[in-house]
Amino acid sequence: MSGTARTTTTSSKASQQFTAEERAAMKARAKELKANANRAEAEREVLAKIAEMPDDDRALAERVHAIVAASAPDLSAKTWYGMPAYANADGKIVCFFKPASKFKVRYATLGFNDAARLDDGTMWPTEYALTTLTDEDEERISVLVKKAVS
Repeated sequence: MSGTARTTTTSSKASQQFTAEERAAMKARAKELKANANRAEAEREVLAKIAEMPDDDRALAERVHAIVAASAPDLSAKTWYGMPAYANADGKIVCFFKPASKFKVRYATLGFNDAARLDDGTMWPTEYALTTLTDEDEERISVLVKKAVS
């Protein structure tokens, strides 16, 4: 019985240490992990997250999603901390789209994690600011994604 009381007290203390936003993020991440177990369901979740974005972010995210899908069809779309992300066969996130609205910043970003094979010497960029996408930008993203999975 005393073990239960300690657990309750510990849980109570832990919940007081996290903000409402942090608790919501943890719940969302747990939901993501469950959804990401099924590729088709994970794809629907990504498209739903993109659809919820403000217009500017949504337009960029839709283009990035299409470019990644066309450039690296073996990557699986999934949500990652509420953002569209793309994982390799090992389930490791290779790249992700971070909407400007999520962190209230002036630009969205396309980021690459360490699973991406973009190594170039001793220093290379891992995140790119996006404000709009030109045809040149889209081609550059395609090249980066292909290299990341090569």
